[in-house]
Amino acid sequence: MKSHLTTPSRTATLAYGAIGIILLLIAWQWGSTKVVSKSALPSIPDVVSALRELVVQGSFWIGVALTLVIALAGWAIAAVAGVALGIAIGIFAPVQAATRILLEFLRPIPAIVILPLAMMVFGPTTKMGIFLVIFGVMLPITAQTAAGVESVDPVMRNTARSFGMSSREILWRVILPGASPYIGTAMRVAAPVTLIMAVVAGMLGGAPGIGNALSVAQTVGRSDTLFAYVLVLGCMGMATQAASVSIERRLLHWHSSYRGEQS
Repeated sequence: MKSHLTTPSRTATLAYGAIGIILLLIAWQWGSTKVVSKSALPSIPDVVSALRELVVQGSFWIGVALTLVIALAGWAIAAVAGVALGIAIGIFAPVQAATRILLEFLRPIPAIVILPLAMMVFGPTTKMGIFLVIFGVMLPITAQTAAGVESVDPVMRNTARSFGMSSREILWRVILPGASPYIGTAMRVAAPVTLIMAVVAGMLGGAPGIGNALSVAQTVGRSDTLFAYVLVLGCMGMATQAASVSIERRLLHWHSSYRGEQS
């Protein structure tokens, strides 16, 4: 059966998005007038005023920079290690057998559970935040990469081998191109998670960055400042997601699935 649903134009999509934001702001402002305590849900003007106070402070931008450093450094390390391990798991049966139980054991453990151990080892430092980010995103990247390698048609590998290609050439010319959509998806999904982990490391573990500033604002009862930081984090998350999608499309524009999206 043919679907009667039509894809809205870019203008319509932007219009619907703007309507959704406006409705959310109206609900927010209405809610701030109905709560018993103004500190529980500050009004939009109060949050905007607190945001203006933040952006002129050097400590605010230092916190933003540290949060991004923790997120990006953890993401980069997890990407390199996760892709390498995923390729090894997908290619070599002994590696898959040796790591299966360990990965299945670690998979359901939330990264936040490792936070007390990370604090004991690293203390409330940038290294602790980076470690938490790595733990939070490396396993999904590894699993996706391994799935991508295993999805490559064995006939293609055998054909490449019959043409005299070395194992290294098969890896670079057959396996990695075939697994690249899986790897690209893993990187895109992991990008906003790194920001979440960096913030959690600051809020609960005392690592430097916006998360730590959020915890301080909550402690001193500055809900307007807390909500201002939440807005900043939302904008950072949107920017991170948009950047990861753009990079993914640029790097994999040659693949058939991405050419289909662009046409």
